[in-house]
Amino acid sequence: MPPTFAHKTTANFIVQSLPDAQNLVEQGRKDYEAERFAQAATSWQQAISAFKAKGDELRQAMTWGNLSLAYQQLGRWAEAEDAIRNAIALLRAQSLNLLHQKDNSQILAQVLDIKGRLLLAQSKAEDALNTWQQAASIYQKIDDTNLILRNRINQAQALQTLGFYRQAEKTLKESIQILQKQPNSPLKVTGLRSLGNVVQVTGDLKTSRQILQQSLAVASSLPDKQAVGDILLSLGNTARAQQDVPAAIEFYRQAANTATSATTRIQAQVNQLRLLLETKQFPAFTALSSQIQTQLSDLPASRTAIFARINFAQTLTQSKKTIATDTPSWLNIAQLLSVAIEQARNLQDQRTQSYAIGVLGGVYEQTKQWSDAQNLTQQALLMAQTIDAKDIAYRWQWQLGRLLEVRGDNKGAIAAYTEAVNNLQDLRNDLFSVNSQVKFSFQDEVEPVYRQLVELLLQPGQNSQPSQQSIAQASQTIESLQIAELNNFFRNNCLNLRLQSKKQDPTAAVIYPFILPNRLEVILRLPQQRWLHYATNVSQQEVETTLKQLQQDLPKPHTLRQVQSLSEKVYNWLIQPAEVALAETKAPTLVFVLDGWLRNIPMAALYDGKQYLVEKYNIALTPSLQLIEPKPLQKELRAIAAGLSEPRAGFSALPNVKQELREISSELPSSILLNQEFTSKSLQNRINSLPFSVVHLATHGQFSSKAEETFIVAWDDRIYVNELSNLVRTIEQNKPEAIELLVLSACQTAAGDTRAALGIAGVAFQAGARSTIASLWNLDDESTAVLMSKFYQELADKKLTKAEALRSAQLALLQSPKYKRPRFWAPYILLGNWL
Repeated sequence: MPPTFAHKTTANFIVQSLPDAQNLVEQGRKDYEAERFAQAATSWQQAISAFKAKGDELRQAMTWGNLSLAYQQLGRWAEAEDAIRNAIALLRAQSLNLLHQKDNSQILAQVLDIKGRLLLAQSKAEDALNTWQQAASIYQKIDDTNLILRNRINQAQALQTLGFYRQAEKTLKESIQILQKQPNSPLKVTGLRSLGNVVQVTGDLKTSRQILQQSLAVASSLPDKQAVGDILLSLGNTARAQQDVPAAIEFYRQAANTATSATTRIQAQVNQLRLLLETKQFPAFTALSSQIQTQLSDLPASRTAIFARINFAQTLTQSKKTIATDTPSWLNIAQLLSVAIEQARNLQDQRTQSYAIGVLGGVYEQTKQWSDAQNLTQQALLMAQTIDAKDIAYRWQWQLGRLLEVRGDNKGAIAAYTEAVNNLQDLRNDLFSVNSQVKFSFQDEVEPVYRQLVELLLQPGQNSQPSQQSIAQASQTIESLQIAELNNFFRNNCLNLRLQSKKQDPTAAVIYPFILPNRLEVILRLPQQRWLHYATNVSQQEVETTLKQLQQDLPKPHTLRQVQSLSEKVYNWLIQPAEVALAETKAPTLVFVLDGWLRNIPMAALYDGKQYLVEKYNIALTPSLQLIEPKPLQKELRAIAAGLSEPRAGFSALPNVKQELREISSELPSSILLNQEFTSKSLQNRINSLPFSVVHLATHGQFSSKAEETFIVAWDDRIYVNELSNLVRTIEQNKPEAIELLVLSACQTAAGDTRAALGIAGVAFQAGARSTIASLWNLDDESTAVLMSKFYQELADKKLTKAEALRSAQLALLQSPKYKRPRFWAPYILLGNWL
C-alpha cells in the first residue's frame, strides 16, 4: 500500500531537529520524497547510530519509525517489522520520563500510524485498524487536528480493505468536515486530493470528482503550482474512470502544462497518450510520443518516473498492434525498459524492477523470442514473490502460462495459470488499491486469466476428454470469475462474508456454459457429483450475434417464429448433448451459472423444437454455488410490497401495479406502500419495524454492468444498488434472518449493455436476499399481475420451492392463449437459492 500522502507537507514522517543529526534525518526525508527509498534507509540508519551514541532514545525511536517506512516501500517486510518493534520498545522505555511525555506520546502515535500501514500492506487490515485507533486516541489527547485527519484517512483505507464501506465513507466525511473548517493550506489541498483519490478507488466517481475540484479550488488560491498539477492529474484519472475521455485528455493536458515537477508532467502526458491511442487520434499520438521521448532522459530516477517510463513503453507496445508503422521499433521499446530496469536496480527497488523486467518479457513475447521472454518473466516473478507483491506476481504467472502454452507445455501452463488465479483470489479488492502506479482494467487484465485457464483445462486432446479433476477445476474457476466480476461491479469485497459451505441440493443439475473465442464449452454437474463435458465448435462472434438477435426479438410482439428458431439453436448448444443423461438422473431443477451474453437470455425460453425448457424443468441461476445457502423457504411468509402506478422520474405509468399489490396482499399478509407512500425512507422504516421474509418492488428500474447505473425508482428518488446495503445493515442489526425473497417485477436490463444482467446479481447480493426474482425486460401490461398472483398463490398454498412456484406461474401464462408467447412469461428469472 503506497503512502497516503506523497508531499512533504503531509508525508507520514516523524521529523525532529537535532543539530548534529539533522542533516542525516533531512537527507533521508529528501531521498524518501524523491522515491530513493534505499538511500533514505541508509541515511536513517546512520542517524539512528548518531542518536544512539548520544543516548537520545526519543529521536532514535522517531528515526526507527521513518526507517520502517523506507523498508515497507522496498518490500523488506521483516526489517520493517523489526524497525517498528525497536521504535516502540524505546518509546516504552521513555514512557516514565515526564519531561518528554508529550513528545513521547506524539512520536508513539506516529509510530503506530506507520505500524498500521505495515499491517495493512501485509493484508492484516483488522490489526491495522486497531493500531490506528490506538494512535487516534493519543492524537485526541494531544489535540493535533492535522494528525487526527491523517489518521482518519488511514482508518478509512483499512475499513475499505475489510469491506466496511459504509464505515469508511462515514470516516471520510468526518475528515472532509474537519478540512472544510480549516483555512486554505497545503495540508487542506493534499488532504482533499487524497480523499478524492480514495473515493475514486471505492467507485464513487462523481463524489471523487467533486472533492478533487474542491481541492483544485483551494490549491489555486495558494502559490504551489505543483499541487495544482497533481490535482489535475488525479482529476484526469477520475474522468478516465468515468469514461469521460475528452475531459480526461484536457485534465492531463492542463496537468502537464501546470506541474513544476518533470515527473508529474511525464505521468500526465503518458496517461494522455494512452487515451489518444484508445480514441484513434493518431497524429496527436505521434506528436506527443515524440515529445515524451525527448523529455524522458531529463527525468531524475524515482519510482514514479520509472513507472512513467514503463507505462510509456507499454503504450508504445499497444500502438504497434494498432498503427501500421515501424516507429518506434521493438528495439526502441526494449531500450526504454532496459533503462527502467537499471534505474530500479540502482534504487534497490525490487518492486519496480520486477515490473520493468516482466514488461520487457512481454515485449519479447510479442516478438516471439520465447526463450528470452520466459527467462525474463521467471526473473520478474521470483523478484515479486520475494517481496510478496501478489498484484504484480499474478501478471508474471499469467505471462509465464502463456509462454509455456505456446511452447507445448500445457501441464506447466496450467500450473502457472492456477497460481495466477490463486493470487487474484487472495487480492480480491486490494487489486484496485494496492498500488496506484499499476492500473487494472478488469476486462483486459483480470478476466482473461480465468478464461484462459478454463480454455486450457478443457482443451481437447487426441481422442481424449479432459479428466474429471480438470473439469471440476474448470467449474471452480468459472465460479471464481463470477465472484470476481461481482467484486469488480461493487469495487469492494462485499461477497467475502457471503461465501457458504459446500453443502448443496443433491437433486439439482448444474450447467456451466462458457464462451471461448473458437468454441462454446459446457460443463454439466449431474446429481451425485458426476461431471459431463461437451463443446460446440462455434465462434464467439456467432454465439454473441445469435444471442443478441434473440434478446432483441424476445420482447417483440410478432417474432415467435424467429424466437423459436434462435432458441432452438441455443438449446442445441447447451442442452441437447446432455438430454439423455439429464433424463436418466430425473433431476427436477437445472441451475445455470451463465457467462457473458448468455446472462441476457432467459433459459426458460430455450426450445427443443416441441417444448420450451420451462415445460420440462424448474430453472434457476446463480453466479456461484459458493454464494448459495441451500435452505428451504420458511412457510410463515410475510411481505412488504411497494410500487409505483403513476409516472415518476421520467418513467411511464404502471397502471397494473395496484392490481399486482392487491393480488399479493390477498395471498400473503402484506404491508403495502403505493406511490407517494413508497419512499426510500418509508421502505427502510417498514423493514425496521415489521417481521417479513419477502420484499416485492413493483417499480421501474434498470440493471447495468455498472453499479452507478443500476437502480430502482422510488417516489422520491432513484435507489442505487450501493444504497441497498442500508437494508442489509438494518437487517443485520435488528433481525437474525435475511430477506428470503426479493422480487423486482418491472425492471429491465440496460439497452446495449452486453453485461447488463450482472446488475441483477448486484442488486440481489447488495440487498442481502437469499433469492431474487427479476425481469429482463418490462412489458407494462397486466400479464405481470397475473403471473405474480399465481406465483404467490403457489408459494403460500402448496409446499413448493421458489423454483417450482415460478415455473408453475410461467406455465399458467404459457397455457393461456392470451399470454402463450415467451415475451409474456419468459423475462422472469430466479437468482440465488432455488429451494
